[in-house]
Amino acid sequence: MIGFGADPDEPQCSRAGCESPATVAVNWRNPKIHTRDRVKVWLACDEHRDYLRDFLEARNFPVLVSAMDEPVSFVPDGAGEAR
Repeated sequence: MIGFGADPDEPQCSRAGCESPATVAVNWRNPKIHTRDRVKVWLACDEHRDYLRDFLEARNFPVLVSAMDEPVSFVPDGAGEAR
């Protein structure tokens, strides 16, 4: 989400209150309501990468952290880190 005054050309971290540039994509889905090919994406800076991944994993959501320019077409159960 882009806030007022934010530069739309520079992806920003999705962590609430963070204005740092994003460095990775945190791809996830809620398996109770989403099929494997439904991918939701949060962007994360280096500082909040683990926080956002852990937040989703604590809720048993499959998560796959990838480079921002790496398209992810599905998030498998027990995904982890993209290589």
